[in-house]
Amino acid sequence: MTLYIHEMKMNLKSLLIWVLCVGGLCFGCILLYTSLEDSIQEMADAYSNMGAMSVALGMDKMSLATLTGFYATEIAMMHGLGGAMFAAIVGTGMLSKEEALHTSEFLNVLPVSRGNVLFQKYAALISSILVFNLVCAAMYVLGFVVMKEDISAKEMLLYHFAQLIMQIEIGTICFMISAFTKKSLMGAGMGIAILMFAADMMCRIIPAIEDVKYITPFYYSNASDIFTSGEINGIMLGIGSGITVASFMIAWFRYRDKDL
Repeated sequence: MTLYIHEMKMNLKSLLIWVLCVGGLCFGCILLYTSLEDSIQEMADAYSNMGAMSVALGMDKMSLATLTGFYATEIAMMHGLGGAMFAAIVGTGMLSKEEALHTSEFLNVLPVSRGNVLFQKYAALISSILVFNLVCAAMYVLGFVVMKEDISAKEMLLYHFAQLIMQIEIGTICFMISAFTKKSLMGAGMGIAILMFAADMMCRIIPAIEDVKYITPFYYSNASDIFTSGEINGIMLGIGSGITVASFMIAWFRYRDKDL
């Protein structure tokens, strides 16, 4: 597991930066909720009457007048997009950086199979995403404790579990892309994360493209849906898991046969 430990050390700086930026920003917004309490009801009424935009942001289901509603609509959106971008950045560089930095000549003469290399790198990707979500979730729970507000433990756990699966899916798709390229396509990875986020919002607004929900992982990990229904859409979750497995298998076969 030497390569796994090395990758975790390499990703540590990026992990800390993203945890501080995403987790710290969301934590700060939770603490700022008290300063908005005087005007939050007016804001909630205004946002709930924004038509299609209210549907896209989940404000037709959750009210900003409660901290739980504020978390499920505003905080969750920042966490979801930030987490997806982090997973995409780590995933796109995991395999391709070896050729981009000309270290594949050293790595691939070691007595370690390509399959083993790929497995350890993928394990480092999953671990980075897991640590990111655990630390961020702990910060959000701390925010609720500081605010002396209650939140449903079940919905909180389901939401962050869905977020974990969503980020793993996006990270694995980008991991697959990195197996085909010789340089890190960080911009492409971030573009995929943003595109998936936009696709979720659009398919909720435009009935003609409603079926797009089957390919965007943001749909089954939507906080307002989970907090109002108390469950994760099993069909969407299954499709997302299938895409994750397929992406990993494609990366596996491609990297094993790749001409380095």
